[in-house]
Amino acid sequence: MPPGKVDYTLKTFFQVFTSMIYQLCTDLESIKYSTRSVLNDFENDGVRYLELRTTPRESLENGMTKEKYIETTLDTIYECRSDQMSTYLIISVDRAKSASDAYEAIDLAIKYKSRGVVGVELGGNPMRGDVSIFRQAFSKAKAHGLKLTLHFAETTFSSSPYELNTLLSYEPDRLGHVIHVPEDIRDEIACRKIGLELCLSCNVHGRLIEGGFPDHHFGYWRHRDCPIILSTDDVGFFCSPLSNEYLIAAESFKLDHATVIDMCKKGINTIFAGPGEKERLHNLLTEFKAKYM
Repeated sequence: MPPGKVDYTLKTFFQVFTSMIYQLCTDLESIKYSTRSVLNDFENDGVRYLELRTTPRESLENGMTKEKYIETTLDTIYECRSDQMSTYLIISVDRAKSASDAYEAIDLAIKYKSRGVVGVELGGNPMRGDVSIFRQAFSKAKAHGLKLTLHFAETTFSSSPYELNTLLSYEPDRLGHVIHVPEDIRDEIACRKIGLELCLSCNVHGRLIEGGFPDHHFGYWRHRDCPIILSTDDVGFFCSPLSNEYLIAAESFKLDHATVIDMCKKGINTIFAGPGEKERLHNLLTEFKAKYM
């Protein structure tokens, strides 16, 4: 997107994905190209641990099945591997799709777990779908050792007590956005110490919240007993790499170096990869702290 052109509503965001991006990425070569580009951008930004997310798609006229789509994404991740950045895959379930579509995505995640698939997520347009139909699919994912993250209370439409309690009943490991959350459910989230994926630029520029960065609910959640993981959703739309999200949070909420490092340390314990990755990241953070503080 053009630099500075970041005033996208949620409706525009999904329209662009459906009418443009999905139409551009319809064969395996375009999937390789786009995946490689994304990985390079994150590594150049200084990211050291990445969980990439994608929804399995197919274009049968171009010889691309959902399975080949995932295989190609994983192949590209392997080809782009480096000592600097570890990359894992989360397979997305679109909330607007059917339960059978969800099972198909979960089965792919299970099949490719040994190749770096670490979890599944529920995402897609929050104005659509009935999240209750995915209970058995997500239960199957959890039974096979996959982690679960859910887009949660992203809009008022997707924030009914029924939906939020349904999602919490799936025992998620992390929640994304957590914007329109009533106090009793906030307390439940804090009681469980669920990791929270917060996306400041997306929420402000996409007008999912009222006001600017200082009004973001990061200011509330950072005082609750939940790990916070700053995330990007989506760099291409909102022109804000992960390093800038940390800068925005630090400047908007007057966070000192020690507070930012402590936030990162708590976030490490919520990653979906195993103990080895957690140890590597803790060591990197210790080295960073010794060098710059």
